[in-house]
Amino acid sequence: MFGRRKAALGDAEAAAHDEARAEEATGPRADGPWDVSEVTIDEDDDSRVDLGSLLVTPYEGLEVQLQVEEASGQVAGVVLAGEEGALELKAFAAPRNGDIWDDVRRSVTAEVAQLGGTASEQEGPFGTELVVALTVELPDGQHAQQISKVVGVAGPRWLLRATMFGRPAVEYREDGDIETALRDVVVVRGGTPFPPGDVLPLTLPPGAQPAAPLPE
Repeated sequence: MFGRRKAALGDAEAAAHDEARAEEATGPRADGPWDVSEVTIDEDDDSRVDLGSLLVTPYEGLEVQLQVEEASGQVAGVVLAGEEGALELKAFAAPRNGDIWDDVRRSVTAEVAQLGGTASEQEGPFGTELVVALTVELPDGQHAQQISKVVGVAGPRWLLRATMFGRPAVEYREDGDIETALRDVVVVRGGTPFPPGDVLPLTLPPGAQPAAPLPE
């Protein structure tokens, strides 16, 4: 698994790697999500899905769903869905010495208000997060309130926005499948210049099929 030291590393090399990673990933991100520079990746390891700017692990019980724009064929988002809930991921470009989460949070709050919902701030494991409540229409025509939680995790020149649905939106569990999958995400910022706030591009792996819209 990525995000963990490979057994093939020698003790001295592994210790140096862990020390360097501890210096680079601190605060809320001390246990992930990771920048690609902070992990050891084995080219022969096929346990992760390479989506270009994101590497994700499809743990047992979690299905990786790719949302693709029909007109352009571009991957618009990635969702990890399981029995307890779902996790939607998007990565954004950020300044080298800045955090754009405040701006993104305000943008999300405004979008939710336009949809007639509410977004309230609270403190969580990753810092300030948003709890969003929206009224949605169910497949049978009935209406229900959907609760989601939006967190922002800042890394080197990137921001990872994670939206949780289902159980993880209302109850955080350190060992939960969604929470574990989030902490094992690796962001690949790359060297291409992007204006701060631009979404980092995702790519469709060979043989992958686009997913249906995120279930409400």
